[in-house]
Formats: sequence, C-alpha cells, structure tokens
Amino acid sequence: MKTRQFLKLLFISLISIVLLAACGSNDDSSGGSGKNVLESVKESNTMVFGVKNDTRLFGLKNPSTGEIEGFDIDIANEIAKGILGDEANVEFKEVTSKTRIPLLQNGEIDAIIATMTITDERKEQVDFSDVYFEAGQALLVKKGSPIQKIDDITSSTKVLAVKGSTSADNIRELTDAQVLEFENYSEAFTALKAGQGDVLTTDNSILYGMASEDSNYEVVGGTFTDEPYGIAVKKGQTELLNEINRVLEEIRENGTYDEIYNKWFGEME
Repeated sequence: MKTRQFLKLLFISLISIVLLAACGSNDDSSGGSGKNVLESVKESNTMVFGVKNDTRLFGLKNPSTGEIEGFDIDIANEIAKGILGDEANVEFKEVTSKTRIPLLQNGEIDAIIATMTITDERKEQVDFSDVYFEAGQALLVKKGSPIQKIDDITSSTKVLAVKGSTSADNIRELTDAQVLEFENYSEAFTALKAGQGDVLTTDNSILYGMASEDSNYEVVGGTFTDEPYGIAVKKGQTELLNEINRVLEEIRENGTYDEIYNKWFGEME
C-alpha cells in the first residue's frame, strides 16, 4: 500500500510540474525572453536606451550642460516619441562596446543605440532593428603619417582599438599588427595623441568626430569594411522591435531622418 501511495503522489507531482511549465510558457508573450519589454515601457511611460557618452557626433556628454548629444541621441528621442508620444519620456544610460550587451540582458536598459554594428555573432545574443546608419571601418592618423591605407600597416605597427568592438577583430584578421585595446574611444584617442600607437581604427563616422575635435589628425584610406549600425533589443522582444522599425520607417518617410543626419554629418560630405 505504501508503495502505491508513493507512486500515486509521485505521479500527481509530475503532472503538477508539467501543468505549471505549460502555464509559464503560455504566459510568456515575449518569445521566451521573460517579460514583455514593450508593455513594461508603456506601463512606466519611459524608455531607457544604452548610449555612448564618449563618441563625438553620435553620443557625447556636453560638459557645459551635462546632456548627452549626437546622432544616436536624436534618433532615440524620435523612437521614444513615436512609441510613447513624447521624447521627454526617454532616459539614457552610458554603455561601452564591452558593457552594452550585458546591461541589456540584465534589464538595466530597454534597447541599445550605440554605434553597434550588426554581425552574425551578435545576432546570437540580441535582435537588431533595420539598419539606421551605414558605416565602414577606417583609419585615423596624425597628419604626415606614412600610414595612408590599410596596406601600409605592418607587424611593427601599433594599432589602437576599443575592447569588444568589431574593429579590433577586423584589424587582427586583415593585418598582423600589434593591437592595443582600450575601454572607450576617448581613452583610445588620448593614447594616440600621447604617441602610444601609430593609428586608431574604428568606424569612419566615429573617426570623423575625432578629426573634427583635433585638426592635427585625419581619416585616411577610405573604408575597408561595411559596418551597418542597428538598434539592439533582447532576443524575442518582437513587439518592441516592430515598434522601433515602424518609427524608423516613419522618420525616413517624413524627412526627419534626413534632418538629423544633415545636422550631424552634413559638413562631412
């Protein structure tokens, strides 16, 4: 009798576990990634973006106002306005190439808009919006440098890059140079100006910002990769991704995107 009672209780327990698992699966409307972020954004009436604070033209803190300014910031404002009705309902949290995905995964931010290149490797960790900016990797050198293109880089060349960036990976694949990695673009550019390296590499859009900051430096050699930027959300957050893509399409159609682009890059072309 005791054996039968034990087996009966075991069977009931197993059935309960299966039913609970099924309920949890049915309640998850976010594609298996936990809470529905779009619903949370609308409930809080706030959307939190991970952005760069050190990237001129895209996301740079203005020391006089304390506000972060740039192309990414303006696009994020338009997305918040398109989803929540007011760009005032947006918050920005500083990220780096190294920290942006972990901060997204642990829920500290709702989306990443931080000069983030769409790659197959990153698609395994996050879902990307449509391309919102077309960039390409290039080289920044001090004027008069013998390095004018990627073919000029040798095994004795010290190339500066940022940790966690596709640029560091690309330069290792394309050259046998020494690669020194820094936490962010500001540190990398400071190192270049201090003579710790011969050339700094990242997307041309970011390098143009550095060159505009210090006329002793220039972008050379054109681009040698395609680096399309996307806005990243947690995997499975299809509803939020669809809303972001909807707003991106709207601002392209109504001319807002061109206005923002020309505001930040019009003089570069």
